[in-house]
Amino acid sequence: MSESVVLKNGECEQREPEWHVLQSAEARQELKAKEPLSEDEVRQRLARHGPNALPEARAKGPWARLGRQLKNFLIYVLAGAAVITASLGHWVDAGVILAVVVIQTLVGFVQEGKAEQALSAIRHMLAPKARVMRSDGQHQIDAANLVPGDTVLLEPGDRVPADLRLEKSHNLKIDEAILTGESEAVDKSTGSVAPDAPLGDQSGMAFSGTMVATGTGRGVVVRTGARTEIGRISGLLAQTTTLKTPLLEQMDRFARILSIIVIAAGIAIFVGGAAFSGLPFRELFMAVVGLTVAAIPEGLPAILTITLAIGVRQMARRQAVVRRMPVIETLGAVSVICSDKTGTLTRNEMMVTRAVLSGVQLEVTGEGYDLDGAVNAENGHPSDSTLLDELARAAALCNDAHVHHDSGRIRIAGDPMEAALSVFARKAGFDVDGSAADWPRKDEIPFDTENRFMATLNHDHHGHSVIYLKGAPERILDMCNSEVAESGETSELRRDFWERVITEMASDGLRVLALARKPAERGSGELAIEDLEQGAELLGLVGLLDPPRQEAIRAIAECHEAGIRVKMITGDHGITAGAIARKLGLKNTGRVLTGKELDQLDDDQLRDLVGEVDVFARTSPEHKLRLVTALQALHGVVAMTGDGVNDAPALKRADVGIAMGVKGSEAAREASSVVLLDDNFASIAAAVREGRTVYTNLKKGIAFMLPINGGESISLVTALLLGLTLPISALQILWVNMVSSVVLAMTLAFEPAEPDVMKHPPRGRNESLLRGFVVWRVVFVSLLFLGGIFAAWYWAMHHHGDESTARTLAVNTLVAMEMFYLFAVRYLDSASITLRGVLGTPIVLLAVAAVIALQLLFTYTPWFNDTFGTQALSVEMLGFAAVSGVVVLVILEIETVVRRRWLRAGPG
Repeated sequence: MSESVVLKNGECEQREPEWHVLQSAEARQELKAKEPLSEDEVRQRLARHGPNALPEARAKGPWARLGRQLKNFLIYVLAGAAVITASLGHWVDAGVILAVVVIQTLVGFVQEGKAEQALSAIRHMLAPKARVMRSDGQHQIDAANLVPGDTVLLEPGDRVPADLRLEKSHNLKIDEAILTGESEAVDKSTGSVAPDAPLGDQSGMAFSGTMVATGTGRGVVVRTGARTEIGRISGLLAQTTTLKTPLLEQMDRFARILSIIVIAAGIAIFVGGAAFSGLPFRELFMAVVGLTVAAIPEGLPAILTITLAIGVRQMARRQAVVRRMPVIETLGAVSVICSDKTGTLTRNEMMVTRAVLSGVQLEVTGEGYDLDGAVNAENGHPSDSTLLDELARAAALCNDAHVHHDSGRIRIAGDPMEAALSVFARKAGFDVDGSAADWPRKDEIPFDTENRFMATLNHDHHGHSVIYLKGAPERILDMCNSEVAESGETSELRRDFWERVITEMASDGLRVLALARKPAERGSGELAIEDLEQGAELLGLVGLLDPPRQEAIRAIAECHEAGIRVKMITGDHGITAGAIARKLGLKNTGRVLTGKELDQLDDDQLRDLVGEVDVFARTSPEHKLRLVTALQALHGVVAMTGDGVNDAPALKRADVGIAMGVKGSEAAREASSVVLLDDNFASIAAAVREGRTVYTNLKKGIAFMLPINGGESISLVTALLLGLTLPISALQILWVNMVSSVVLAMTLAFEPAEPDVMKHPPRGRNESLLRGFVVWRVVFVSLLFLGGIFAAWYWAMHHHGDESTARTLAVNTLVAMEMFYLFAVRYLDSASITLRGVLGTPIVLLAVAAVIALQLLFTYTPWFNDTFGTQALSVEMLGFAAVSGVVVLVILEIETVVRRRWLRAGPG
């Protein structure tokens, strides 16, 4: 890859060489570093190129977090209402409204702070050291002090400190998953590759941030800091914008429309009242202020925040940290999930899934490194043969890995593929632990990328010696003259047959290894490569795969049922990706689109294809970003999962970025809005379920609160236009809106998920919270509340003739109707007068009891009487309020039955 690089002093600009194309000697010549650097050269280069570190993002302090909570149009409206109300001398009203603003802000502030604390507990900052050769010898230094031209030494367990052009490689394998997403450690060599080779195929390069799995190596530093592959991705990340969540877009739109309606209605009512009501100017103006207070749902931001906070808490129980609260609801609108493969859909544990010996194919059951499983024949029964025993012996003895099972936890020491072979031997019934003592190793030839095989010489204390070999199948076949039959006898090698089997296994995405043996002379004590070129006996083949998570298979099926497309985007090879996709149950696995093919598509062509193809392989960070953007252009709400630095730009761009908390990189976590603490795709499906539940409960909350505001507003408008006394004062309206309404509406945030919540297709990105049935229910219930308020007012005036008493009864009647309406709104599409509906959840009954207690204080306590202008009511009046609530519930129940029958009958 060629790119322009501006030197730090700005004096010149140069075209950077394609380091993977150059030989290592040519790379040193370009860097003018034929020998290890001296301290003076290092100082000069450090001044020219800068430290080997990425630019640090500016830390976001508490003030920035507080500012994010205030970016809400409804907050602005409420703050404006508080200022206007205070300027008119209504300090109690203004204080209550400001209290809402403060509570809303503090809840969001505290919740986001908790999420950051939870993330800091799982962070592991990368601050590697580096072993370098300088002119005065070998040193261990801070990686930040590396410069281009430095000579770096690599050993197992090292994190590569900069981008290196390798000069020496001995059995070197590097885990590049954070950059490429490839599940297996990559074999490294010193050779050059073609200019268009993707990152995962640049075998002569070692990239900053990747991990040395096995072997040793030496390389010259060619890129440091922001010029490394990780640095390039960091720059791409900085240019990527984060989209606003659908919920915040809706709430902003709702707040603007509501504000315009309230202001326009206030002006119209003031003009109409001045013309028809005959009220004095000041009294009319205060009535319009009361209308404004009645029309604005002051409790809605609080309910929104509480509902989201409960969703966040539920997600925490499912091993997910939500960094931005509105994202929990966005999950409910997700229509496409783009998932990384390794560790998310798969276990990130190599496993032998198939074995072929003497023409017989055997299936291996189980998951990952877990010992539960068996080697089964084609009829499904456990296989038991002499040849299988010998194959298992070869897999166990020609092996340097160890698998430890301690209290349910599994640890491996050594190469993951060798660990998988050890587990396979145990599943085949071989005593792996005892074999080390019974067949000790006398000599070995370790695996090397040039030889492409490993060999061990073992004896059994009785003078019998045998050589076991494993390696690349084509290399082992070249070394074999015969094969072992199931009976244990040998016969001529059927090379064409085995090559055909190898091709079939590879086409299924399996990593194929061949195992063989060669008799050794008694007393043999040494191995030589030239002695192994001929005369080996093929035992069989094994196919390894990073197996799919069983829970991921179930979760994908659930997503499909919910109308959500799942797409796999991985840096792995296309054949492997396609094979895993089929096992996972993805829909369109017939075609796998690779990074090279993506480069040949323009944006319009990509949009046409991205909806049809579900598997993308050999992808770069730019590819992932393009795919997410293309899916969003199709009006999809996209969730993206990932764990590597290469995933970070796409995670940031997606509507919901989901990072892995266990094996994920710091960059991925910082770019995401949700972090999974168990790295499990099944947790994503659970998050979608939670997001849909949150949205449903928000809709219930709005359907509950708006009719209350509507009934209050219409009653005030009616009174003003007809020149009547206001049935409820502005301060009493504020009491209802901020006390009883909020307490009751809070219970809807705790409603459990509907049974069929994952059987509906995802809602559209621009779908409004207020549409269809919700709008009808708001209008219908508003009219019911209007009737109840005026019925209470006139009944009290007829019997007592006292305005304070009539207003007190009107308020209590409104609250009683709210309580009974709460039971109806919990089941928008089903009957409410059932045992389940009446009993509700415990929190519903507690809220009803709390509201009754508050209304008794409001009605009978002297301080409340003086503040709100209320009077004590008789038992008869309280009975009137209760009956009004029952009437509302019965009418709504009848409306639900009629509506359901009409829907079943259809428009005709």
